[in-house]
Amino acid sequence: MMKQVGIIRFAGIAAMAMSLAVATSDLAWAQDASQAPSADLAKRVDDLEKELATLKSQLAASQSATPAPAPAAAAAPAPAAAAAPAPAAPSVASLLGPVTLSGFVDTYYGYNSNQPASRTTAFRNFDINSSQMALNMIELVADKAPDPAASHVGFHVALGFGQAMNAVNSAAVGELAFDQYLKEGYLEFLAGKKLQINVGKFVTPAGAEVIESKDNINYSRGLLFAWAIPYFHYGMSAKYTFNPKFSLTGYLVNGWNNSIDNNSGKTGGFSAAWTPNAKWSLAENYLFGPEHPNDNSNFRNLSDTVVTYTPNAKLTLAANYDYGSDTFVDTTTSPFTVGPKAHWDGIAGYIKYAPNAKWYIATRGEYFQDIGGFETGVSQNMGEVTLTLQRILAGKIMSRLEYRYDASDQNVFPYHNGAPRGDQNTVTLGLIYAFSSADAK
Repeated sequence: MMKQVGIIRFAGIAAMAMSLAVATSDLAWAQDASQAPSADLAKRVDDLEKELATLKSQLAASQSATPAPAPAAAAAPAPAAAAAPAPAAPSVASLLGPVTLSGFVDTYYGYNSNQPASRTTAFRNFDINSSQMALNMIELVADKAPDPAASHVGFHVALGFGQAMNAVNSAAVGELAFDQYLKEGYLEFLAGKKLQINVGKFVTPAGAEVIESKDNINYSRGLLFAWAIPYFHYGMSAKYTFNPKFSLTGYLVNGWNNSIDNNSGKTGGFSAAWTPNAKWSLAENYLFGPEHPNDNSNFRNLSDTVVTYTPNAKLTLAANYDYGSDTFVDTTTSPFTVGPKAHWDGIAGYIKYAPNAKWYIATRGEYFQDIGGFETGVSQNMGEVTLTLQRILAGKIMSRLEYRYDASDQNVFPYHNGAPRGDQNTVTLGLIYAFSSADAK
């Protein structure tokens, strides 16, 4: 249809143009032909005007027959802009920034087959209660690791509450009142990429076990932890990491288990840590210095060695050997009365097998000699065997059921209805809940 209308329009325009051309030529001819009669000329002009009127009417009719262009389709509405995502609620980790908060709650029920009248299990340091439930420890920790790319300063503060914390801080006279609830508190400073310096109160580097139950494979602490090594030191340490496999740390501290020194001498020492591969690790610690009140002459020495072998993800084997020596000194006399030399030594072996992430079974065997009774108060040879079963409950709670047998060549274990005997059997059920802001979402 549109094509036909275009042809009609073109024909009309062409006809009008031709008529105009003819009219123009006729007018020119009329002007030049002076001999043509005027009446004839007037008639021709009148005819041409009629033809022009007819052509105009035809052209107007053809234009009115052309259909009006269809209205443009309504523009599709622009798609609505995607709604901006709601800002995520701030997490605990984002609010704390580089600081991490963590801790644990550790409680237990203990049973001693000897049924001591004091309801206290002998030669233990933390899980001492018998036939009752007890709070071993609640710990709250704030950590900020030094960052070599930003701040070179960090800190570590650990507060403890409960039976274990009382035992740790009452190991030295005056310590319980001075910082009763402070287990650790020190500043960390990175002096370059490989050297880190710490200043403050920190747990001892010696031993295969630590104060926190959750970080040991057994619930109770062994004889070496209780009697062969100190709990903590106050002073400074400098650790130099040569490479990922080897580091060396030096110590200059007030002494064993005292934030306020009991003499003007200082205790020194070092730790060497070597991890040749993913399966083996070796740590050697040595501490030496005067530990008697107001006596800088008689030194205490401790050598501590820990070897760990992890052949696969399920099995862990470890061994710990300690040797210590000191001198009996009576500081109540003037001058001091120096007694005989004393030494202690012991060895512990550990086996842990974890078939999966929820279960593991662990055993520990120890032998400890206290020649002269410098550590335990009785010159004796002691041993113990411990069997521990752990099961993770509700994804977070560590439940540990433990059987332990202790024996000595001396009758040192209280018995409920008679004289002390040479052994004791204990059963302990421990529950530990650990938490960290790093896990918060």
